[in-house]
Amino acid sequence: MEQNQSRSILYIEDDPEMIDLVSMILSRRGYSVKGAHGGRHGLDLITAEKPELILLDLMMPDIDGWDVYQQIKGNPDTRDIPVIVITAKSQTIDKVLGLHIAGVDDYLCKPFHPQELWDSIDRVFSRLNQKSQPDQMPGSS
Repeated sequence: MEQNQSRSILYIEDDPEMIDLVSMILSRRGYSVKGAHGGRHGLDLITAEKPELILLDLMMPDIDGWDVYQQIKGNPDTRDIPVIVITAKSQTIDKVLGLHIAGVDDYLCKPFHPQELWDSIDRVFSRLNQKSQPDQMPGSS
């Protein structure tokens, strides 16, 4: 679990209790989690903190989560930061739009089990690690 110590995660969510819950779940695995209360605060913290992963709620009163996502992906300094959507929008069409049209890294529906969150984050960081390693020929070691 020590490998997660350096992993910084920003959770953009308008519900402080959800931020506290997710922070508690992820701190058990050694992640460093900061909460941003709403989209504007989240965008400010992304610039200041440069997190390795962003967890993003979609339904927020100040700025819609999809607008936040577009601003993240539209900025050359932040576009490579992976984003996992965590939302109550659980319709299949919402998930398809998020994963296949918008291109988010993963999409979790509230309520979720802690294991689902850990698995999602592990998958995203695993893909990041694979991208950062030099290509090897199949069968070579």
